[in-house]
Amino acid sequence: MPQPNLDDPAAIDDRHKLLGLDHLRAFAIVYVLLFHYKFFGHPAWEVPIGVFGWTGVDLFFVLSGFLIAGQLFAGVAKGKPIAAREFFVKRFFRIIPPYFLVLILYFSFSALSEWGNLSPAWRYFTFTLNFGLDLRKYSTFSHAWSLCVEEQFYLVLPLCFWLFTRYNLGKKAWILLVALFIGGFVIRIYCWNHFVAPQVSDNLRPLWNLYVYYPTYNRLDGLLVGVSIAGLFTFYPKVKAWVNRYSNLLILAGIAGLFGGYLLCLEKESFIAGTYGFPVISVAYGLIVAAAVCPNNVLYKFKSVVTSQLAALSYSIYLVHKIVIHVTQVQLSNLGMNKDSGVIMVCCFIAVVFAALLMRYLVEMPVLKLRNRVLNKWKSRKEIVTPALADS
Repeated sequence: MPQPNLDDPAAIDDRHKLLGLDHLRAFAIVYVLLFHYKFFGHPAWEVPIGVFGWTGVDLFFVLSGFLIAGQLFAGVAKGKPIAAREFFVKRFFRIIPPYFLVLILYFSFSALSEWGNLSPAWRYFTFTLNFGLDLRKYSTFSHAWSLCVEEQFYLVLPLCFWLFTRYNLGKKAWILLVALFIGGFVIRIYCWNHFVAPQVSDNLRPLWNLYVYYPTYNRLDGLLVGVSIAGLFTFYPKVKAWVNRYSNLLILAGIAGLFGGYLLCLEKESFIAGTYGFPVISVAYGLIVAAAVCPNNVLYKFKSVVTSQLAALSYSIYLVHKIVIHVTQVQLSNLGMNKDSGVIMVCCFIAVVFAALLMRYLVEMPVLKLRNRVLNKWKSRKEIVTPALADS
């Protein structure tokens, strides 16, 4: 495997690159919020704005693949073993406490359910909700499906890294990426032809979600694109330098790709959208992510308090937004306000941000401080043990 050039003048500062990614996180969560809002009471003008917002999840997948694989690639590049325990501890403290709190709220207070029924609790707690999720039966907190995809990815990715480093197969990693990417096409075609098409006369949307949209094996495109970018940037500095040089043009290419994806997905629950739309959208977002972390890019240089705050709140917003929108609309409609009004929409979005702030400062940040104490304690023990072994 080619070695990373740590002295490359186009090297990306890990702390600074988050500026570019913060803009993308903020865009992704706002876009998802607009898409989901149309399933509640909403003004008519909101629908065309948020109609493509479901792709915000695909952007999150690309970001996750890039960031998580980038951390692992950085260790491999320095010749360090995969620190699996540290990796999983970080993921646990980052994801599980807020997620479990929301689950407790849902299962404790039925009035919080936005619509329909909750899936069986074990599906949420085992992160397997995205397999067999039929919206005709279970539609409350259904957006947790994407968290399940990411958790399964976090579980498998370190194992793949360990196997490839253990058996010195790094140069062949691209084969697995290409195979999985092509496999996504094959599996989605199979799922459409064997599970959706024969029942197309029934309610198409829940069938398409059940067999095409939700399962992990059909939604790997964004994660694979993110992993690929991280690998290229780590081990092929010439690629990174080229992307840095043309990063602003790549942003435009990514936007053009998204427009192509939009045209492919005009009819979202369709064979074309599921088969070809997913990869086109993922690659398009991948171009934008790759460009946004480059020093020459306008997104890398631009600072915004608004996008940085929205990015920090994005996970909490994703978890609580349906609960908050539902409760806010119910309460305000009881006061005689029209659920379809723009005023209620603004009130809902303000309430979502407020609830996310509470989650951020009362749950996420205290838990992350606890995580840091745990990791620092492990690090201190390691530093004490290592000299002792050297002196023995």
